Amino acid sequence: MLRFVDADTSRREWLRLGGLGGLAWGLPGLMPSRAAATGSESHPPGFGRAKSVIVLFASGGQSQIDTWDPKPHAPAEIRGSFTSIPTKLPGVRFCEHMPRLAKLADRFTLVRSMSHEDVDHGSAFYLSMTGRYHRRRSANPPPGPDDSPGYSSILQRVRPSRSFARTAVHLNGPAHVPNIIAPGQFGGFLGKRYDPFTLGDVSSGEIVVPGLEPHRDLPPVRAQARRDLLSSIESYAQTLSTDRSAMDMNSLYEQAFAMLDRPETRDAFRLTAEPGALRDRYGRHRSGQACLLARRLVEAGCPMVTVILNHNNRGQDNTPEDRDAWGWDTHNDIFVGLRDYLLPRFDQTVATLLQDLEQRGLLEETLVVCMGEFGRAPLVALEKRFAGSSPGRKHWSRAYSIMLAGAGVGRGNVVGASDPQGAYPVDDSYGPWDVVATMFSALGIDPAGHYTNLVGQPFQISEGRVITGLYNG
Repeated sequence: MLRFVDADTSRREWLRLGGLGGLAWGLPGLMPSRAAATGSESHPPGFGRAKSVIVLFASGGQSQIDTWDPKPHAPAEIRGSFTSIPTKLPGVRFCEHMPRLAKLADRFTLVRSMSHEDVDHGSAFYLSMTGRYHRRRSANPPPGPDDSPGYSSILQRVRPSRSFARTAVHLNGPAHVPNIIAPGQFGGFLGKRYDPFTLGDVSSGEIVVPGLEPHRDLPPVRAQARRDLLSSIESYAQTLSTDRSAMDMNSLYEQAFAMLDRPETRDAFRLTAEPGALRDRYGRHRSGQACLLARRLVEAGCPMVTVILNHNNRGQDNTPEDRDAWGWDTHNDIFVGLRDYLLPRFDQTVATLLQDLEQRGLLEETLVVCMGEFGRAPLVALEKRFAGSSPGRKHWSRAYSIMLAGAGVGRGNVVGASDPQGAYPVDDSYGPWDVVATMFSALGIDPAGHYTNLVGQPFQISEGRVITGLYNG
């Protein structure tokens, strides 16, 4: 039976929760799961194979037809402008602008039958990050304090890292959709202390997190003095224990000190330690350097890293000349955008990450998940409400594709299929809730288990099922 202790729970919070039912399950992290309660030791394939998870999020809605699941025999208005190319797998074809990934198709598994019912970016992003529908489905709600926590925050709640200063890091974030910060990527009702550590553009500067570098004139005695001062402030703050914002600020202070205390943490964020040639292979741009940093972080022991490949889902509306600004929300100009901006970088960076992880022996213990919030419509059409002069594809959530690799995932598999138009699954479909369940299972955490909020109420980690087909072959 697995037991988890929430090491992030402070003594003050522990005492406060004691009178609210939090003691019913010991430290309020993870409640006994159904499997543990019945004494069952059976686990699905892939359980516990991963030490870390890297999520690559293609924000904006990646077209399944123009990437992982082309339809070369469909009519032109569905097939689109691109041709398809063979891959390492017999009978499996990718878009012509993904040649590097086509050569690596025997190292990962595709799921071509992803499907759900949310067709707007904000709430669909929330669904992808939490594995749960937002109460305002197919909308663009802002983040709220009563949101469900994202998978990164749940992991920090149930199994905080003891080998790295932070349990979860988000890179090239936070994600915007496009004019507001997307919900679902934070701690939600668990509070800001469970927010993942989020960094923006890591592609420039010698030190990715300058604040992690201690001042040269700050000897250990002065650092301790600062700790003592913080302690005295905390004693006063105990009188404000019911003030959520005060507790959140205290948590941020504690996390900052934890990162400053560990040289290995500072070193993990130092991209200049990498050879220039490898940095070039990843790409000297936001998503490329973020993926390189993700590899450094899992190598240093960080359990969960999320890379927002495109920090704005359609930043091309405002700065079309900025290649970093382009997102996958390609209502119009889809073929120009994919050919000239999105696919070359995506193909280069994701292929390099997979090769780098494998060459370092990290892929066997790292689950890589590449996904977006939904796909794009089969029919190519010009939308007058959006910028651009050539056709694109609308939002489409009924069928789309994701890619997974590492940590026991089968090499060279395809799970599920879409119909000849790429519109609907033709066999078993899977949703974001299943992806969340698979990630937790890979980390050795029963997704059917429960965690508790700050007053002891239970919440199931995931309502999904592990995608067992990933581990065949």
